[in-house]
Amino acid sequence: MRQPKAYQPVDLDRLDVFSIAEREHKVHLDDLASPAGVGASLAQFFDSLPSTPVTAGLRGLAAAIAHAVEADAPVAVAFGGHVVKCGLGPLLINMMEAGIITAVVTHGAGAIHDLELAYHGATSEDPAQTIRDGRFGMVEETPSYLNDAARLGRHRGLGQAIGDLMNEDAEDFPHADVSILAAASRLGCTATVHVAIGTDTVHMHHEADGGDIGEASLLDFRKLCAVVADMREGVWINLGSAVILPEVFMKAYAVATNLGATLDKMVTANLDQIQHYRPRENLLGRPTDRGIALTGHHEILVPLLRHLVLLELDRQ
Repeated sequence: MRQPKAYQPVDLDRLDVFSIAEREHKVHLDDLASPAGVGASLAQFFDSLPSTPVTAGLRGLAAAIAHAVEADAPVAVAFGGHVVKCGLGPLLINMMEAGIITAVVTHGAGAIHDLELAYHGATSEDPAQTIRDGRFGMVEETPSYLNDAARLGRHRGLGQAIGDLMNEDAEDFPHADVSILAAASRLGCTATVHVAIGTDTVHMHHEADGGDIGEASLLDFRKLCAVVADMREGVWINLGSAVILPEVFMKAYAVATNLGATLDKMVTANLDQIQHYRPRENLLGRPTDRGIALTGHHEILVPLLRHLVLLELDRQ
C-alpha cells in the first residue's frame, strides 16, 4: 500500500525572477480605447475603439474587401433569412450598387423573405400562432411566385429568375427596391439560391415541382462554382447561415480547386450571433488560413462593416 508523502513548503527565495521589461505583452497603452466626443464622426469613432483581436478582425475584413474591390476580385455575401428579417437588405443593396458586393448567395428561406418584402411589404409569420391549426406556411401568393420562378430558373438559375420576376412585374412587387435578389437582377450581379427540398414552406404546396426546383438550384450551384473559382483575392462572407450555405461553399470550393483554381489569397469571414461548427470548419479552418470570425448581432455588425469598407475605399 502506498504511503502518504510529507511535503515541506517550497523555498520561494529560490525563484528565478526577471524584469517586466523583458516580458512580452498582449496589451499596451496604445491598445486602449479613447472616448470619442459626442459630435465625433464615424471615422473618429472607429479610431477610438480599443485594439483587440475583435476590432482587428473587423478592420482586417474591411481592408480585405477594399483590396478585393481594387483587385477586381469577387466579394460574395451568403446570407440567411434572419439577415433579411433584420432589415439589412437596403445596406447590402447599397454595397452592390457601389460595386463592393458582386455576388449574393442565399437558401430558400432567404429567398422567401426577400420576395415577400418586395411583394407584400412584410414577412416572417409566427409559427407558434399557426402551426397547430394547420395554417403555417399556407399563404397563396409566395409559393405561386417562387414556383413560377423555379420554372423560369431551369435555364437561367433560381436566383436570377426570382430577381427577374420581381423586376418584370412591377405592379405585383411595389417594394422591389428593398429586394436583394431584384437588385442583383437589375445590377447584373450574380445571385444564387440553394434549396434543400422540404425545408421551405413553399415545398408544401401542390404547385411545387421538384424537377424545376432541382434544375434551377443545381444551375445556381454551378454558377457559384465559377464565382468561387475566381476568388483568389476575393472575399466570402457568411452572414447567418449555420448549415446550408457553409456546406454549399465547401462543395463549390472543392469543385473550383479540382478544376485548377488557386485560392491561396482568399479571405473568408463568418458573422453570426453564435459561432457554429460548420461555418468554423468549412469557412474559417479547412479552406484557408485567412478566416475571420466576428460574433454579434447582424444589425450592428453589418452597418459597422459597411462603413469601415467605405472609409477604406476612401483612403485608397
